Amino acid sequence: MPETVATVLAFDFGLKRIGIACGDTLTRSAAPQPAVLAGKSGPDWQAIARAVRTLAPGLLVVGAPYNDDGSDAALAGAARAFAAELERRFALPVHLVDERFSSLEASAGLKARRASGERRRRIGKADIDSAAAAVILGRYFAGEGKR
Repeated sequence: MPETVATVLAFDFGLKRIGIACGDTLTRSAAPQPAVLAGKSGPDWQAIARAVRTLAPGLLVVGAPYNDDGSDAALAGAARAFAAELERRFALPVHLVDERFSSLEASAGLKARRASGERRRRIGKADIDSAAAAVILGRYFAGEGKR
């Protein structure tokens, strides 16, 4: 019996911005979406709720920050709390995926696209955050589920 196609939303959690990417289980491709702001009072939950309503995912993925040696990075606890709050607010399953080097990979990919002429506008931090979310989602599709 064929697997049901589901939309998946991924988040690259940060204290200033949260990158978002969307994909589906059929094509297993990920596309960056506009990042949302985060501040002293936490994530912009209204903007996140709009993305969830608009894209109607069946599953959420959050990047879990680890150090090079595999130990928890400084933001690991905050990212897990964000993942738990997503699950609570939207009643959707949430998977954690190792996000090590996702921002570096995203930045390099964006710079290569700009150098080739495929991308013309300058690369901002929000672009990198959402491209990192796309990298995280790609890792999820490649089978790197919850650690």
